[in-house]
Amino acid sequence: MTQQITEKTGIKLAIIAAIIVLLMIPIAMISDLIDERSSTQHKVQQEIARSTSGTQSLIAPFLYAEYEVTKMIDGVQTPQKHRHVILPEQLTVSGTLDTFEKYRSIYKAQLYRADLKLTGHFDKQQLHDLTQLPLTRLSMVMGISDIRGIGQNTQVSINGQTHTLIPGTTLNSIDEGVHIPLTLAELEQTAVTFDIQLHLQGMSTLAVAPLGVHTQVSLEANWPHPSFQGDYLPVRSDISDTHFSASWETSYFATNMKELFSRCLFGNQCEALEARNMGVRLVDPVDHYLKSHRATNYALLVIILVMSSFFLLELSKSIAIHPVQYGFVGLSLAVFYLLLISLSEHLGFSWAYTLSALAAIILLVSYIWGILQSARLSISYFAGLSALYAMLYAMLSAEHYALLMGSLVCFVVLAVVMLATRHVNWYGAAKVPVRQNSEASTQ
Repeated sequence: MTQQITEKTGIKLAIIAAIIVLLMIPIAMISDLIDERSSTQHKVQQEIARSTSGTQSLIAPFLYAEYEVTKMIDGVQTPQKHRHVILPEQLTVSGTLDTFEKYRSIYKAQLYRADLKLTGHFDKQQLHDLTQLPLTRLSMVMGISDIRGIGQNTQVSINGQTHTLIPGTTLNSIDEGVHIPLTLAELEQTAVTFDIQLHLQGMSTLAVAPLGVHTQVSLEANWPHPSFQGDYLPVRSDISDTHFSASWETSYFATNMKELFSRCLFGNQCEALEARNMGVRLVDPVDHYLKSHRATNYALLVIILVMSSFFLLELSKSIAIHPVQYGFVGLSLAVFYLLLISLSEHLGFSWAYTLSALAAIILLVSYIWGILQSARLSISYFAGLSALYAMLYAMLSAEHYALLMGSLVCFVVLAVVMLATRHVNWYGAAKVPVRQNSEASTQ
C-alpha cells in the first residue's frame, strides 16, 4: 500500500511538473506580445521625433576661419586654402528643462523644452594671431543635432551686439547647426565674448560637448528620474521626488577635446567627439512594457509557488485534485499577465496591476471554494495570493533592490516550505510523520 501511495505521489509530481513546463508556452507568447507592443511604441516615438524634434546634442560655439596663402608651385603662384578653429577659453552652459508628453494613439513620447544660456569668451592671444592671417571667411558656429527644435525667441549677443542665427554650419563634418558671420573688426577688440539665450525643444536626451578649455554645465528639470549620459558624470547632483539638478565641470586636460575636434572637423572622424559629452536622459520610470516584461520573468516562480501549495494541500488534506484542475489554475495565473499588458496601455501600470491581480485572485479563490468547499481554506488562499502579488509588485517597483528582494522572497518561501514539510513521510501517507514511522519500525 505504501509503495502504491509513493508511486501515485511521484506520478502526480511528474504531471504537475509537465503542466508547469507547458504553461511556459503561453507565458512566452505573452512575453513576445509585450516585446512587439514595446517595439511599436519605439517606432511611434521615432515618428513623433521625425515630425517634431529628436534627441539634442550641442557642440558649443567655436570660431571657424578660412584663409588663403599663395605659394609657388612649379613656377606658378598658386593660392592654397587653409582652415583654422578657435575653441572657447571659458564655456558655461546653464539651463532648465520643462518636460511634456506627446501622444499618438495609445503610445506616448517624452519631450522637453529647454531654456539654455551659453556664455563664454575666446583667448585673446589666439584672436590676435588670427587677425594676422589673410582671412577670407570668419564665423561663429554652433552644432545642434536637430535644428527644428530651435525656438523663435532665441537671442545671440557677441561683444554686446545682437546677431542673427543663420541655419546650417557650412561644414561637411558638422552639417546640423547654425552659424553667425563675423567681421575682422569684431576680432580686433580686447575680447570676444558671447551670450546665447537658446530655446530648444528635444526628445528625452540633451547632451553638451565640453569644447571649452574650462567647461561648466548645470541643468535642472521637473523630472525625478534622470540617467546621466556621456563620458563625464556630474560633480554634483540633487534628485528629489519632483525634480533633479546636476552640475558638470571639466578642463582642457581631461577632455583632449582639441585633438578630437580637429579629427572630426578636418578628418571626418567624429565618433569619438560625439561620445565625449556630458548630458542627461529623461528615463520613464512607469514604462509599463518594461515592468510587464519584468513581471513575466517572475511567472515561473509564481506558478511553482501556487502549484506547490495545491500539491501540499492535496497531501495534507487527502484531497484528490485532478491534473485538469491544476491546468486551469495555471492558465488563470498566465492570463493575469495578458490582462496586465492590455490594461496598462489604457490605465497605467499601477491600476492595471491592481485590477489584474484582483481578477486573478478572485477567480482562483472562487475555484478553490468550488474544489474544497472550505471557507477557512479559501480565505487563507485569498490572503496568501494577495501577499504574493503584493510582494511581486514591490519587486517590480523597486528600481535598485529588485534582485535583492526577489532573492529574499525565494529564500523565505523555500524555508517556509521546508519547515512545513519537515515531518512529512514521503514514502507513505502524508499525515504520518517520519519520527512516528521510525518508532513503529523499532517496536
